[in-house]
Amino acid sequence: MIKELLEELKKSCFSVLPIFALIIIFSFTPLINLSSYEIFSFSFATLFLIIGISLFNYGAEYAMTPIGEAIGKGLTKQGKGYLLFIIIFLFGFIITIAEPDLAVLALQTKSLFNDLVLIILIGIGVGAFLLFAVLKVLHKVNLIRILSVLYMIAFGLVSLLCLNQKESLIALCFDSGGVTTGPMTVPFLMALGVGVAKVLAQKSEKDASFGFIAFSSIGPVIIVLLLSLFSKGNNIDYTLPDYSMGNNFFLSYIMYILEKMKTVGIALGSLFICYLIVDLLFLHSHKKKIISLLISLLFAYFGLVLFLAAVDCTYMRIGFTIGKQLANSHLSFVLIFAFFLGALTVLAEPAIKILTHQIEEMTNGTIKKRSMLIALSIGVGLAILFGLLRIWLEFSLLYIVIPGYILCFILSFFIPRIYTAIAFDAGGVASGPLSSSFILPIAIGLCYAHFGNEASIPSYGFGIVALVALSPLLSIEILGLISNIKKKKETKNKIKKILNEEDKVLIIFGGE
Repeated sequence: MIKELLEELKKSCFSVLPIFALIIIFSFTPLINLSSYEIFSFSFATLFLIIGISLFNYGAEYAMTPIGEAIGKGLTKQGKGYLLFIIIFLFGFIITIAEPDLAVLALQTKSLFNDLVLIILIGIGVGAFLLFAVLKVLHKVNLIRILSVLYMIAFGLVSLLCLNQKESLIALCFDSGGVTTGPMTVPFLMALGVGVAKVLAQKSEKDASFGFIAFSSIGPVIIVLLLSLFSKGNNIDYTLPDYSMGNNFFLSYIMYILEKMKTVGIALGSLFICYLIVDLLFLHSHKKKIISLLISLLFAYFGLVLFLAAVDCTYMRIGFTIGKQLANSHLSFVLIFAFFLGALTVLAEPAIKILTHQIEEMTNGTIKKRSMLIALSIGVGLAILFGLLRIWLEFSLLYIVIPGYILCFILSFFIPRIYTAIAFDAGGVASGPLSSSFILPIAIGLCYAHFGNEASIPSYGFGIVALVALSPLLSIEILGLISNIKKKKETKNKIKKILNEEDKVLIIFGGE
């Protein structure tokens, strides 16, 4: 166990320290000006972040992933479709309303929507749309067909919002899909998909386990679009949350840790209790296995508490400060900073490691972890670059989102199905807690300083999480296209080589 924890600690250092180094280096330039107190706070938070990610990744691998897979596999074997649907809906609802990322979004948008109503409706949306994922595996339906219909519905609702003069809420609607799939949701849903696919899918259907996160991402978008459409007025009266740094640093941290212990405790506790009920009724696991899962879940618990305390107490506030200062810098420096920040941020997302590991495992090493990480880094780097450029040039999110998704669906016809399935899942994974708690405040800070008011934030400050969620779709599908071209080229060369060898044999034979 100690060996595994040390390995996770080493990986976390490689993931988080580059972001820390980037911010510290830029703090010695005119681009960013942080006080000594802010640098100390940021350094301390980074230490918490490293330890938190290490503990969480260990706990997720040995607790949340086995729980999700056991539930998916065990319930599917029961052969009772209604039972599988009901329990998956309940688990989807419970784990979503417990998702810390969603609470962060609700905190930053409570002046637009009632935060409790927003969380509950998104939870219902995720639970309901997870049933599409089960039906996909059960009836062996192509993922892209279902998603294309759902995205057409989403963009139809977008057009209705524009007709009702509520286009200022569109960016927030698309952000809601990105923040729903965070550190709580991703390990469980990915494992749930694996469990269901192991029973229902054939070995040749490598993409069967993917798609659960994709449906969990589009579901909230449609739900919040409907909520915006039927809400009274235009809902543009946005009020900034409190981004100020507390004077008493250690007291602030203690308060945040206590708050997160309660929040994460309720979330993971609810998940484990539900698992125990399902296990008691249907799975009948050995007592030692349950104790082992509980111990591993405690690692995930303390890791998530430290991670979220660091992000919410410091990273969110530092992000807002950085965003405001970027407004006074030259655009070229801002875009360079944005690209490198995005490329490094995605590596620090807790769920990225879980996704890349599962992809390498499910594809038997065909899709390498390194290739995935490079594609995701470049994609997210460009997403944040365009996200900040959008604020600077003041153009609508739809100018990027609509062509982006159209291109995604076009590319899906030219690449292997597994790349498409992975791409749509990766979109939800990449937009994790650092995106909603660090990158989003940077965008809000830049928007606030650029426009000089809060009214423009719903239209331009939000939307960057949606771009982070979109970028892996394009980058991974392009990776799939390159892979497909290489395979075709290799096949063509092999055929050419065989034909040349046959010609040589004929020539030799004729010569004799």
